[in-house]
Amino acid sequence: MSSKQRLEGKVAIVTGGANGIGAEAARLFVENGALVVIADVNDELGLQVASSIGVDKVSYHHCDVRDEKQVEETVAFAIKKYGSLDIMFSNAGIAGSLCNILDYDLNDFDNTIAVNVRGAAACIKHAARVMVERKTRGSIICTASIASLVGGSGAGHGYTASKHGLVGLVRSACGELGAYGIRVNSISPYVMATPLACEALGMEASEVESAGVAGANLQGIVLKPIHVAQTALFLASDESAYISGHNLVVDGGLLAVNSPVSKK
Repeated sequence: MSSKQRLEGKVAIVTGGANGIGAEAARLFVENGALVVIADVNDELGLQVASSIGVDKVSYHHCDVRDEKQVEETVAFAIKKYGSLDIMFSNAGIAGSLCNILDYDLNDFDNTIAVNVRGAAACIKHAARVMVERKTRGSIICTASIASLVGGSGAGHGYTASKHGLVGLVRSACGELGAYGIRVNSISPYVMATPLACEALGMEASEVESAGVAGANLQGIVLKPIHVAQTALFLASDESAYISGHNLVVDGGLLAVNSPVSKK
């Protein structure tokens, strides 16, 4: 089997697939043999991405992950359209507000948790249900963040809390679903110039990268959405068959060299 067919015969759902990491993952999954359902709330952009990849191998379905019914309907759509579900890439997320905890709006906190944690829980639940029913040895992947490992002054408190919680959710689901042959993992990338990050920071992509906000790793390579998509491809493929319950950090070593231990 060639490297271009690592997902041959598999069906994937990618939430938050209309841009950034999700759009790159949808393209990469299709290039590697998968049939893909892009799920998002941005219908216009989602349809554009689907069309640019090729409508014979990718479809678009509206899905707000805060609404469990919409998640369930998206899973049902994938089954009806392609006859199976092997991969759930729960990638939809929002940044929430960046401000001091003294001024933090807890309604914003609730909404961030609803998308980033509750939404992921709905994706895991409904993907796993059909995988168990059909005896599919599936892979469920969630996009977390470097914020799942650290805090920060002025950080998005809801975002940081949500990504810590998401990793806990992944680890718990891994333990329950392993008996059915289902793997559950998360990916924690460093900051990069995605639409989500640019909107949260109020900066253009070029500004995010030139200002040094986006992480350049120890080899001087600036992190891009494609690097995270490639990580998702690995976790979706059989090459990671013995990996589950893992939070795979994609930061080029930045956390390691900036940790308290490394400075001693």
